[in-house]
Amino acid sequence: MFDAKRVKDLCVQWIRDFFEQNGKGCNAVIGISGGKDSSIAAALCVEALGKDRVIGVLMPQGEQHDIDMAYLLCDHLGIKRYEINIKGAVDGVLNAMPKELSVSDMTRINLPPRIRMSTLYAVSQSCNGRVVNTCNLSEDWVGYSTRYGDAAGDFSPMSKLTVTEVKEIGRLLGLPSALVDKVPIDGLCGKSDEENLGFTYAELDVYIRTGNIDDMAKKELIDRKHKANLFKLSLMPVFDPEI
Repeated sequence: MFDAKRVKDLCVQWIRDFFEQNGKGCNAVIGISGGKDSSIAAALCVEALGKDRVIGVLMPQGEQHDIDMAYLLCDHLGIKRYEINIKGAVDGVLNAMPKELSVSDMTRINLPPRIRMSTLYAVSQSCNGRVVNTCNLSEDWVGYSTRYGDAAGDFSPMSKLTVTEVKEIGRLLGLPSALVDKVPIDGLCGKSDEENLGFTYAELDVYIRTGNIDDMAKKELIDRKHKANLFKLSLMPVFDPEI
């Protein structure tokens, strides 16, 4: 059985140890979307470092219909926040693409998270920071992240925890249920993450932890996504002439 209190305490100490070894006195810089992952990662950092060393960066692309959730999180934790709209940067790149190059839908989908990560590093280098990765095990398992976008960062407190486990920790940290239990929506097509994936996080989490799943079609889908996206979880291959 998952012991949320034990894991939360271990994670908080791990964050403290990371900063002690990799940036004593530095700030945790985190992109705040208003979803559960950024909310819970930010709360873990606040408990580990104190609110004065956690900086939230809100990065809407034009208008963001649920940006009030990001405000709620920053106000609840009492952390400093910066709001940087990335619409101009995204439009600038797309408009500068050569006319003969057909820009794919996946390019348009993955460009904003990569620009957001560049923005986070710009803020981080300007305020003595370390960038927080907010991915969780469930999303990583099936590749539901953007390589060098939201999958990047300097340290990752939750990438070995499933969505179910992350939410338990969020409740333990006293976050508003509106943040912990908010249905994740990709912000592009209006569908929830689970609708896009073809299975629920509850089904995925049980399968990850126990190997059990009743629906064989969903098992095959999960396995296929996992296999296809394993490269995202590996370091970049490097040629070694000595081997």
